[in-house]
Amino acid sequence: MAEQFDVTVIGAGPGGYTAAIRAAQLGLKTAIVERDKDLGGTCLLRGCIPTKEYLHSAEVADTIRHSEEFGVAVSGMTLHFENVYKRKNKIVGQLSKGVEFLMKKNKITVFKGSGRLEGKGKLTVTGNDGKAQSVETKNVIIATGSAPRLLPNLDVQMPRIVTSDELLELQSVPKSLVVLGAGAVGVEFASVFNHFGSDVTVMELLPRIVPIEDEEVSKELTRVFKKRKIGVMTDTRFQSAKVGKDDVEITYVDKDNKEGKIRCETLLVAVGRRPVTDGLGVDNTKIEMERGYIKVDEFMRTAEPNVYAIGDVIPTPWLAHVAAKEGCLAAEHIAGKNPRPINYLHVPNCTYCFPEIGSIGYTEAKAKEKGYEIKVGKFPFSALGKAKILGETDGFVKVIADAQYDEVLGVHIIGPHATDLLAEACVAVGLEATAEELGHIMHAHPTLSESVMEAAEDVHKMAINI
Repeated sequence: MAEQFDVTVIGAGPGGYTAAIRAAQLGLKTAIVERDKDLGGTCLLRGCIPTKEYLHSAEVADTIRHSEEFGVAVSGMTLHFENVYKRKNKIVGQLSKGVEFLMKKNKITVFKGSGRLEGKGKLTVTGNDGKAQSVETKNVIIATGSAPRLLPNLDVQMPRIVTSDELLELQSVPKSLVVLGAGAVGVEFASVFNHFGSDVTVMELLPRIVPIEDEEVSKELTRVFKKRKIGVMTDTRFQSAKVGKDDVEITYVDKDNKEGKIRCETLLVAVGRRPVTDGLGVDNTKIEMERGYIKVDEFMRTAEPNVYAIGDVIPTPWLAHVAAKEGCLAAEHIAGKNPRPINYLHVPNCTYCFPEIGSIGYTEAKAKEKGYEIKVGKFPFSALGKAKILGETDGFVKVIADAQYDEVLGVHIIGPHATDLLAEACVAVGLEATAEELGHIMHAHPTLSESVMEAAEDVHKMAINI
């Protein structure tokens, strides 16, 4: 008789391996299926981790270029991109091995290959050698993630036209880079390669860059990008790309409906991602699909009994930390723990460009749209001692509060270490704190976190240092 599992997870990214570990912690016999040769998924292998390594190396390079501002003269600084590339691969390899260790530690069986649903309680795992094996399981968690989306008239042509996957495999820094799409992925790579020395232009169809963020954050990032000599083309519709021997000629239409052309060495297509469900055997089940995504309820259950789905294959934010929490929720529900559903309004958004962006809750426009009467507090990093010491004074903290009850509805940060400063805002929003309470809490001096306190105080026009 074949070995039977309580839970089998398809996909070993942050959502998948987190779900598997939580299931094992709760005493469930657990297996995980992964078709990549390494564990960790897009985030670890081709996303969050390698891009953040590039970001840090780029930040180090930029700091050295401006080191004389801090009284430290450095001559002969050279960017050895081949070493940046090697360091990126080393870190990715170490972390992937760490995921393998966690599977062993938690006694999780790992199947290498592509998982396919074959009906109630059955999976087929097909390895890269074409050999298939049957897996019997009481429950399945689908965590197959996403892949970069291409436009209909574009194909990857290395090294001229690339997605984020291929850009991370380039062996040299392109002299010029056009980034198609100004969401988180687009502006992060724009910042990285600007610091690496590329001539960078960002092209966005919508009226502003980072369009899901608060409008004032978009304006500030545009200002800083232009200061850093990054071209920003908004309200611009991509038409076509003609690949030559040494460059790409891009045709576009601007907001005045005039056609223009721009040339670059490399075109990065960063227009979003698509859920990966091909070959999964969804047709063998009662699973319902909507716009390519798997439909689930608040406990991550699909319409097929005992089959759950999490992460980028369902229509929730495409973020590793969202997938991980969804994985825990699914595993806990399978184990009968009656977990609390996720409040997606409390999802933190982090964009690791220069300067960083961190946000949670309602934007000013969304709060007004929802019918709230609001009060807004702001505090600029230019007025903060620690920011001046770091030489990073661009940006601000913005706190949005309900005028009636003073509850913090949203916090938006653009500036140094914004993604770390956001943690405090996550706690405040999650615990329904008021702006008065947030501003009343004592913050250490001199720290960047004082900016959150001062912005909260400014909701009632009681900020001290401005």
